[in-house]
Amino acid sequence: MPTHKDDDSGHGLWQEPEDHSGEEIDVSAGFERSDVQPRGILVFLAALSIFVAVTAVLCYGIGMVLFSHMAKQDVKDYGPKSRWATTVNVQPLGNMATSPELQNKLAQVTQQFPTPRLQTDDGNQEIADLHAKEDLLLNNYSWVNQSQGKVRIPIERAMELIAQQGLPVAPQVDHAPLLTGDSKPTVAVPLTSGFARTGYELDTAQALAVTEKQAEQK
Repeated sequence: MPTHKDDDSGHGLWQEPEDHSGEEIDVSAGFERSDVQPRGILVFLAALSIFVAVTAVLCYGIGMVLFSHMAKQDVKDYGPKSRWATTVNVQPLGNMATSPELQNKLAQVTQQFPTPRLQTDDGNQEIADLHAKEDLLLNNYSWVNQSQGKVRIPIERAMELIAQQGLPVAPQVDHAPLLTGDSKPTVAVPLTSGFARTGYELDTAQALAVTEKQAEQK
């Protein structure tokens, strides 16, 4: 392959590549015989260790400065620490022995925890229980005040009595004359009856009806 040289010294832009095709390579060892220069690796590890050590010292120093500043600010704002704020090592005390009496008291306190309590579900059962309680009050006789003889009657019976006797009429109230552009207000018919079962209650009632029907068929 021809080469381009600037002078006879051989220093030019392109030179003839060395031909190693005639040399035999010894592969009997099965690995590279030349060793890696450890100096570069040692320098990198030493620099990395120094960087980590310096960073740790800086972080510790910055943390101590911030902690000291916060402690001084706490003393300035709230006064010196009391004996109740002292940190105590509780490890020597060990684990407390399990007491059945203590566990029972804890269970009682947990069960009697005041409202509002954390709901364990989405509230469907709670709403269903509320509606069941309302149904008992609306569809059955019960005492309101037994000493005064006040009784709560079923809503169906109350509707019958109102249909027979009517409601008391309030006395007519004289209203001021309407101004120009005003109109007499009218009461609109409600869109619903004001009460509706939830989907959970409807599904529960449907499942109960299916169960009763299957029991009757058997």
